[in-house]
Amino acid sequence: MKSWRYLMALATLMLMPVASADEAKEVYWEDLVPEGFNELAPPPVSHDGKMTQLQPDAPVVEKYDGQRVKIPGFVVPLEGTAELTTEFLLVPFFGACIHVPPPPSNQIVYVKFSDGVPIDNLYDAIWVTGVLSTDGWSGEIATVGYRLEGEAVEPF
Repeated sequence: MKSWRYLMALATLMLMPVASADEAKEVYWEDLVPEGFNELAPPPVSHDGKMTQLQPDAPVVEKYDGQRVKIPGFVVPLEGTAELTTEFLLVPFFGACIHVPPPPSNQIVYVKFSDGVPIDNLYDAIWVTGVLSTDGWSGEIATVGYRLEGEAVEPF
């Protein structure tokens, strides 16, 4: 009788949902900054009237390269339509890259959604889930330390 119970318990354990290896790891902005990095270093001087990025070549954290992550932040749209955004910068605070100089490159994530995703309100923080890469990206607005192949967006 005991062996029957043991087999039932074992079968039940085998059928229970297990945390997926593909489950996204929550990553926060401080996780993307290498230990000892001084993100408060003074920005380079610009005499052309443009906002100068604080540290365009800031080091990245390699341990997240290729990992499926979920990062909170604010959207700076780059490409898309009025309904769907296909490319954007994810930044740690509202107004970064628009109203104030861009933060260090390791505090910006370039996000791409192949089919686009609706972004309801740029003032609202969101979670973005996808596979993170340490392959940088550079555009007119900023130099970026991370890329993310977007899978999902949800409210923060």
